[in-house]
Amino acid sequence: MYFGQFLVGMSATTILVAVWTYVATGSFWEALAWTVAVLIVLQIGYFVLVLRLIYRRAQDTAMSQDAVNPVPPLRRDVRL
Repeated sequence: MYFGQFLVGMSATTILVAVWTYVATGSFWEALAWTVAVLIVLQIGYFVLVLRLIYRRAQDTAMSQDAVNPVPPLRRDVRL
C-alpha cells in the first residue's frame, strides 16, 4: 500500500466517522473525540503494517542464499 492511498483512505474514513457520529449523537465534541480515536487507531495500524513489511523483507533477505541481490536498482546507470 502506498502512502498516498493510505492518506486518501484515512481521510475518507475519518470524515465518514465524524459525520456519522455527529448525526447519531448531535454533539460536536463527541464526534470530535470519536474522530481523534479513529485517527489514532488508523495510525497505529499503518505503523504495524509498515513494521510487518520491513520484518518480512529482512527475513526474506536473510533466507536468500543467492550472491545476486534480488532487489533491482531504483534506476540504472546509463553511460553514453
